[in-house]
Amino acid sequence: MGRLVFMGSPEFALPALRLLLEQGHELALVLSRPDQPAGRGRGLCPTAVSVFARERGLPLETPPRLRDPGLRERLSALAVDLFVVVAYRILPPSLLEIPRLGSVNLHGSLLPWYRGAAPIERALLDGATRTGLTTFLLERGVDTGRVLESTELEIGPLETAGELRARMCRAGAPLLASSVAAVLAASPFRFPAAPRSG
Repeated sequence: MGRLVFMGSPEFALPALRLLLEQGHELALVLSRPDQPAGRGRGLCPTAVSVFARERGLPLETPPRLRDPGLRERLSALAVDLFVVVAYRILPPSLLEIPRLGSVNLHGSLLPWYRGAAPIERALLDGATRTGLTTFLLERGVDTGRVLESTELEIGPLETAGELRARMCRAGAPLLASSVAAVLAASPFRFPAAPRSG
């Protein structure tokens, strides 16, 4: 089991966070987006990941700026094995250097297709008949790091973005957990490149 920092914000990230906890990994810290104004009263609304972390008593930070030197110092002091990232933000190079074994990201497409934001919606807008999920090691580019594993999903002819996202949530958690375990075990990575969608 590893000592991890988990970074994520929306519901899409929750199954992966839950599974990593159930498997016994140590969550040294959870990072999520700051609470945002919402609703008619414009009260502050926490992210799904923040709500879950607070309910479970996990250490949580919601930094407004990832380039804050104080955040880098706090993360460095945790001496973690891995950062695990699901639907969060682009990490600056100063943070990517911190974890002992790097940072594993779960992305909602078959890379290199649909790099960047909203990959699920973009696949549907393009009329794609299949999509999937990819885990990879983060580097300085956007969704350009070394692919670890991928899984493919068919898109139903009448499937909505919400329905597809729910299926991808369920499929993504075990895929990410598998890649985290492989990195922690220092297994040699000989995974094939993610298949192309089209």
